[in-house]
Amino acid sequence: MKKDTNKFMKHPRVEAPKIKLNERKTKFIEIYNAYDKHEAEQQAERCLECGNPYCQWKCPVHNYIPNWLKLAQEGRIIEAAELSHQTNSFPEVCGRVCPQERLCEGSCTLDDGFGAVSIGNVEKYISDEAFKQGWSVTYPVLAADAKQVAIIGAGPAGLACADILARNGIKSSVFERQAQIGGLMTYGIPAFKLEKDIISRRRAQFEQAGVEFHLNVSLGKDVHLKDLLAKYDAIFIATGTYQTVKEASIGVSSNGVLEAIDYLTEVNTHVVEGGELACLAQIKDKTVVVLGGGDTTMDCIRTSIRLGAKQVTGIYRRAEDDLPGSKREFKNSLEEGSLFEFNAQPIGLIFAGEQVCGVKCVRTRNVQNPDGRTSLEHIVGSEFKVDADVVITAFGFKPEALPWIDEQGVELDNHGRIKVQAHCQQTANPKIFAGGDIVRGASLVVHAIADGMQAGLQIKAFLD
Repeated sequence: MKKDTNKFMKHPRVEAPKIKLNERKTKFIEIYNAYDKHEAEQQAERCLECGNPYCQWKCPVHNYIPNWLKLAQEGRIIEAAELSHQTNSFPEVCGRVCPQERLCEGSCTLDDGFGAVSIGNVEKYISDEAFKQGWSVTYPVLAADAKQVAIIGAGPAGLACADILARNGIKSSVFERQAQIGGLMTYGIPAFKLEKDIISRRRAQFEQAGVEFHLNVSLGKDVHLKDLLAKYDAIFIATGTYQTVKEASIGVSSNGVLEAIDYLTEVNTHVVEGGELACLAQIKDKTVVVLGGGDTTMDCIRTSIRLGAKQVTGIYRRAEDDLPGSKREFKNSLEEGSLFEFNAQPIGLIFAGEQVCGVKCVRTRNVQNPDGRTSLEHIVGSEFKVDADVVITAFGFKPEALPWIDEQGVELDNHGRIKVQAHCQQTANPKIFAGGDIVRGASLVVHAIADGMQAGLQIKAFLD
């Protein structure tokens, strides 16, 4: 039967519905409801099945997007899930947290005028529905003499590597300093974007496949790289970037200044493990200012709203159109009540004694440079103050020091990131591979997944 290529005109793009705003603002639960069967099939049917699908090539893991959209449209969910998992170890995560408007959906042929196919929502639906139907990833039984790989870091890169190794009959032992697996998927990304039972479900499948997790274990303290090199056939390092980037103009105070990673980790730990939430008293009924413009900024803003802040304001040094993070998350922040100051450069904090009470800013504008690039210029005499009881800095992240790696022939670049070979995740030490943020710098979950999957395949080739 000939495909009706006009379905995209008969059925407009429909976003997944959100839960009620008052509920969103008070609970750490995902704000998007899932498509039902009819909605998923109708939205998937809008795909034009382009001969050279731009969405697939823009996707960092090169998902077979038109193919599994067609399977979803036909109701063949198990087949769609199998195909989706061929190229992505965690499609149910990417369907929730990827900035699709900048990746697959932003490259959709229909995005120019008709509304892109809602790829992310259908991707999420496929995996969730397949799991509901009892589907799970099929892993081979590990042989008694299977090769063994040590993975350092249980974030998206490390887990994706473990997934690929398990699919190829290679045993992996994952060493993680936190109490749960997932890395930033567990401790960084808030539960209103990614509920934590998604990761717990994956852990159960990994353990059934023979992956061993060694939690609350720090490299260089509890275990040593040289000992792992002696015991395992290969090593994959995926430790991420957890050191906060500092802004020279912003001072530090023990009262009222928080760093984004510490703040989000504390809140997510409370969501996952329970226990005391010390920062609640700092945030509730207070005026909070978050400095930055990326997804972490929006995460801190929306977390503060849920903790009962009186008012939350984001301050970004460039214009709204220049925001580096997801436009969807910016829109969600606005809907939930956040304010924003754009073209505002923080130049210092204001204190009453030891307690922060505001942020001193200056207005900025773009200036065209002779080389064609633009830079920011401070507007003379435009200084102003934004009141704040609490200031959260979200300027980005960089690698922590890696003293345990120096003696193993692994090179670092000028930013402290691990250097790997071109188009390969192998380091200067042929037995050690690396990927994710520790190699590329702070980036997207899907980039880390792509690195981990590639490393798994390259480790397999190395061991064969």
